[in-house]
Amino acid sequence: MAAFCSARPSYPDRYQGALMYNDVPDPHTDSLVFGQRLQILRTRKGLTRDQLGGLVGRSGSWAKGLETGRLKTPKLDTILALAEALRVRDLSELTGDQSLHIDLFAGPGHPRLAAVKAAVDAFPAVTAHEAPSTAHIQARLARAWSARHSAPNHREVIGALLPELIQDAQLAARQAETGPARRAAQAVLSEVYSLSQFFVAYQPDAALLWRVAERSLIASQESEDPHAIGVAAWLAIQAHRDSGPAHFDAADAVNLETLRYLEPLLEDATADVLAIAGALTFEAGYTAARRGATGTAWRHWDTARTMAAKLPVSYYHPVTSFSAAIMGAHAVTVAVELRQGGESVRQAAAAEAKTIPSRPRRARHRIEEARGYHLDKQPDVALVTLEKAHEAAPETIRYNGYAKRIVLEEAESKVPARRRRASELAVKIGLLAA
Repeated sequence: MAAFCSARPSYPDRYQGALMYNDVPDPHTDSLVFGQRLQILRTRKGLTRDQLGGLVGRSGSWAKGLETGRLKTPKLDTILALAEALRVRDLSELTGDQSLHIDLFAGPGHPRLAAVKAAVDAFPAVTAHEAPSTAHIQARLARAWSARHSAPNHREVIGALLPELIQDAQLAARQAETGPARRAAQAVLSEVYSLSQFFVAYQPDAALLWRVAERSLIASQESEDPHAIGVAAWLAIQAHRDSGPAHFDAADAVNLETLRYLEPLLEDATADVLAIAGALTFEAGYTAARRGATGTAWRHWDTARTMAAKLPVSYYHPVTSFSAAIMGAHAVTVAVELRQGGESVRQAAAAEAKTIPSRPRRARHRIEEARGYHLDKQPDVALVTLEKAHEAAPETIRYNGYAKRIVLEEAESKVPARRRRASELAVKIGLLAA
């Protein structure tokens, strides 16, 4: 376990903002013009001008022209593309227009967020309450995962269950008296934190997200349970990757160390452990695709597909959704992240969303398909596909920055029917008032 422990992720740069950016202007300051905001946000994400330009299909000199004011502020579609590349959470951070408080990569904040946060932050040092058995908590956790996969309003469902689950799992870990009991309780606690991360992700509390991810990693390491370790690492990788290109190396470090830990165990492993190893293998490909490393991305995807084929035909991992059925959806994601519009569409045609049993995961796949159609200059098909995502799980699309970017861009379309369709969808997902 020493090798895995050494890969525990550090907090992202935003946690160290007071130390790192004392002498750097704040992009929230009203006097800053668009180019200055762009330069500050690009620098904080660790991107060069060439890298930023490449992410939106332009050159480094074009990015420099925007930053220096030589070029005028671009149109909305380009601003949204820049916001996506920079993972800007609120569009006003980039534009400076305080009337544009549009959350892109953070949702509006779920009504149950405060209760979940309070449960995470609680510290049950002294209590007369006796914790339920680990087996009882595990059974409740399994029901919570099942409810998440089947509910269109999945955040509401798990948000209602999480506070008590977190409290009981914390107590069980604290009250366990023997070594085996403590390890079993820590495994359950880790997976409760993993479920919590699904709820907290893309909501306006980055500090809470990282606190949950770190606690999940620590509890999994204390448990010495390969499955719990793999799940905690899988979610930590995503948290790092979603923090931007400056954190891709941290994502890869956690990923590769965890795979090295799991590899010797796979010969006699359960389906769940085999699946989490496959899910981690795909994540390595996903990060490679975000880097633009085409060969590496597809090689990892192909390896993951081989691993998925070894699982039982009807198997579906309860946390990561890893299975043979998900590999078509993963192929769409790789192609989209590589900005391969035509390949994205071909992979979307080959993948079958109906075979994905999880409603939120099916909605996420539809969003990835829509990104592919949008890249391929098929905006009308992209909007139809986003409508299918909304039908599968409204809470998934409401918190997805990529979907919101497409909807906002097409709401400005010069084609009346397309503009009307995008505007109606914008109302449904809370971007525009009814």
